[in-house]
Amino acid sequence: MHDRPMARSGRTPFQLASLALLAMLLTGCGINNIPTYDEQVKSAWAQVENQYQRRADLVPNLVETVKGFADQEQETLTAVTEARSKATSIQVDESILNNPEKLKQFQQVQGELSSALSRLMAVSERYPDLKSNQNFLALQSQLEGTENRISVARRDFIQAVERYNTEIRTFPGRLWHSMLYSDLELRANFEATTPDAQEAPQVEF
Repeated sequence: MHDRPMARSGRTPFQLASLALLAMLLTGCGINNIPTYDEQVKSAWAQVENQYQRRADLVPNLVETVKGFADQEQETLTAVTEARSKATSIQVDESILNNPEKLKQFQQVQGELSSALSRLMAVSERYPDLKSNQNFLALQSQLEGTENRISVARRDFIQAVERYNTEIRTFPGRLWHSMLYSDLELRANFEATTPDAQEAPQVEF
């Protein structure tokens, strides 16, 4: 009498069922949390970059529009232009997430641009013709909307990094990190230097 053939995979049905059960148990224990949260951090960071770039793209037209009505405000206009230049000179990619100093520098120059834009908008209050100009009003609205999107993107990024870093530092994530994901490092985050640092600086209109 011939032996009963094994399952085509070389494993018995009991072994296959055990492996399936083990896979479900491991999934329930968060074995995939670290790479999942890491991808969420990268996605959140991409949104931060996109929104800051959107703001930077608005600045040249905004400066030119204000200059047409308030050319004597050259100091303020120059400050905005220089702040934008500094903000866009920093090359950012995913490597910045592992570099606290570079992320801090990025945060600082973006804050400087926010401050310069706030001063520029304050200047507009002294020029009724500028305040009523349709092009200026459209740019003002776009800038306000972008600042709001920056605030949301920053909040989402901060939360994503906190979730990822907490997973690596706590059980069972710490175990999975040591066993499977040791190449994934803790991520740098925006520094909470003020009580409202989790919010993007707002341009007052």
